[in-house]
Amino acid sequence: MSAAAARHPVYTGGSGALLDVAETIATEWAALGVHGSFLARNLDTGEQLGFDIDESTPLASVVKVPLALVVLDLIEQGELDPARPVTVDPRTSSVGPTGLAAFRYPATVAVADLLLLTLSVSDNAAADALLDLVPVADVDARLRAWGCDGIRMRHRMNHLYECAAGAAGNDFSLALELAVRDERTGRHTIETLDPAHANAGSAAALVALLRRVWCDEIAGPRATAELRRLMGLQVFTQRLASDLRADSLRWSGKTGTFLHLRHEIGVLEADSGDRVAMAALTRADRSAGLAADIDLAIGVAGREAFEVLRG
Repeated sequence: MSAAAARHPVYTGGSGALLDVAETIATEWAALGVHGSFLARNLDTGEQLGFDIDESTPLASVVKVPLALVVLDLIEQGELDPARPVTVDPRTSSVGPTGLAAFRYPATVAVADLLLLTLSVSDNAAADALLDLVPVADVDARLRAWGCDGIRMRHRMNHLYECAAGAAGNDFSLALELAVRDERTGRHTIETLDPAHANAGSAAALVALLRRVWCDEIAGPRATAELRRLMGLQVFTQRLASDLRADSLRWSGKTGTFLHLRHEIGVLEADSGDRVAMAALTRADRSAGLAADIDLAIGVAGREAFEVLRG
């Protein structure tokens, strides 16, 4: 029996209705060939629902949220100047389809604007430029000091692509096939897809981080306020926010996409006062670069969770 076929979700939910929604989401994902974890929590009542919430998963660009929080805290403490200019040369910077990573010529950008690019358009070059200023080990150590033990930062963003290239050359479609094959067998040909070596975290740890950010219980208050603002500027809305579009709702999130990984975390705030933090971490069992049905299923999960958790 394959590793995928042997999976049985472990559900979280304090009542029958919450458990029913968690089971429905897991079943809908499984029907699409999607494995992963999901957690939604009302930040004020503490009610929550989900499944496999403690499973560690490679985070792809979701890790840019804790990275940004560390950088913002250093700015608040006066250890880093937000106006400090940083020059990024695309010939030596990180790979990626957006922001500075897609530039053809060197550009000089302030630290604060690197943060904006990192979170709004998920710019890998901007994120790695921040890691030139605050090394990976320092970010991870700050997360440990804050008690974020379920989230690990172990490598720069460009290492995702370096490891994929090491396994599949320049053939990204082959790298995707390897990722899907390894998902079925439990092997990890691409090192950055192994939770033991990747930037990794669990749904439970990520939602706990979001709760602390939204309640100003981590880092400094100006750092958390700025992180909330920047997450509200994310341009990618095809996942958790896709089925939650209304003038009375505000979504602040961060996606993560790499090979077969499609993630998002964030907080939905309603004019009614309801605040629900969510983390959807998925791994697809198919070789598809585009999977609108999976994005849609993540969006449906967000809507179903919010409707049952709102006061």
